[in-house]
Amino acid sequence: MPVPGLASRRARLWAAGGALLALVLATALLATTLGGARRARAAADDGLPHTTVEVSPSGCGRGWDRPVPGLQVFDLHNTSSGPAEVYLEDARTRAVYGEMEGLAPGTTRTLTVRLGKGSYAFTCLPDDADAVTGPTVRITSGRSGPAAAPVTEHDLIPVAIDYQKWVAGGLDEVVRLTGRLNDAIDRGDLEEARAAWLPAHLEYERLGAAYDAFGDADKQINGTDAGLAGGVHDPSFTGFHRIEYGLWHGRTVTGLRAPAGALVKAVTALRDSWAQARMDPAQLGLRAHEILENTVQFELTGRTDYGSGSNLATARANLDGTRAVLSRLRPLLTTRYPDLPGLERELDRAQHTLDGFHHGESWTPLDRLDRSQREQVDAVLDDLVERLASVATLCDPRRTV
Repeated sequence: MPVPGLASRRARLWAAGGALLALVLATALLATTLGGARRARAAADDGLPHTTVEVSPSGCGRGWDRPVPGLQVFDLHNTSSGPAEVYLEDARTRAVYGEMEGLAPGTTRTLTVRLGKGSYAFTCLPDDADAVTGPTVRITSGRSGPAAAPVTEHDLIPVAIDYQKWVAGGLDEVVRLTGRLNDAIDRGDLEEARAAWLPAHLEYERLGAAYDAFGDADKQINGTDAGLAGGVHDPSFTGFHRIEYGLWHGRTVTGLRAPAGALVKAVTALRDSWAQARMDPAQLGLRAHEILENTVQFELTGRTDYGSGSNLATARANLDGTRAVLSRLRPLLTTRYPDLPGLERELDRAQHTLDGFHHGESWTPLDRLDRSQREQVDAVLDDLVERLASVATLCDPRRTV
């Protein structure tokens, strides 16, 4: 399954719907839009009270001197000479009610939140400088919207270490299963090779959150012919899908032996080098989201089908891969994501839906789903992608100093 680079993926995630920049508990209460500086609590087209708040090392939070309860808008104006992040926090617990990233110097952007009885403060985090917390503001009535304690890289390090150990075991299994595939091809038993191809491929697909750490090896192992001048006949088309194409398009054993041997070599080299690899802990929440996002983009469109008709099987393996990440993030999410039980119910529903297309050793090809079945698959996976975007936001590590 192709996976875009981290920088572009993170940008696309934050851009999706705009509100994800400010989400702290998987709700759409916070929206980020460009706008000019407004006078404090000026009447606006949205009918909400507006407060202009300064963002700078010397005046963080300045301007919020007439607090009101309820849904409201803060016009965050960066008066410093460099970009900054800013959080609106509980003054006692440091739980985050709203955030803004990449606030450029001299610009104003809006942050919409619901605040009730409690104590609050803005924390400004200039690039390459220490965090500065502004004055505490108290509201004496009303009920606040959701908030979440920030996740730090320190919180994610043990999660990443445990996940990396799990991946190591998965790579051992990929090497074993790929060896079986290679042996069948080497013997000239193409029927057995077709039977061995899917288990090996699915085992690799379950490792989805580690793909970025695999580097160029992932393209060699699981790349497609997209962008290759020769398409499926291009010498650079290698790995599982190269073998899939050959097995389901009448290629001879002679033409498959070299790609199969190269695949075994590639997965073995990846397995052997994995102990020295270091996953970025900051990526885990993002990966939990993008595994199924890419499933929708590539598997449910059939773009990665080279003849085996196994897209739904791959989607099911990707679901396993998502669970493997979430099970390790769960201790962090339990106190931060109130809809975690709902997410877990949807994961179960998606698993039940996909398992319904598994019949013995075979899976229903994507193009054989009727309209109702197709709508059911699309709906359950689209819903999961939306919910997992909140996980990515909550687990995006935040600066605290």
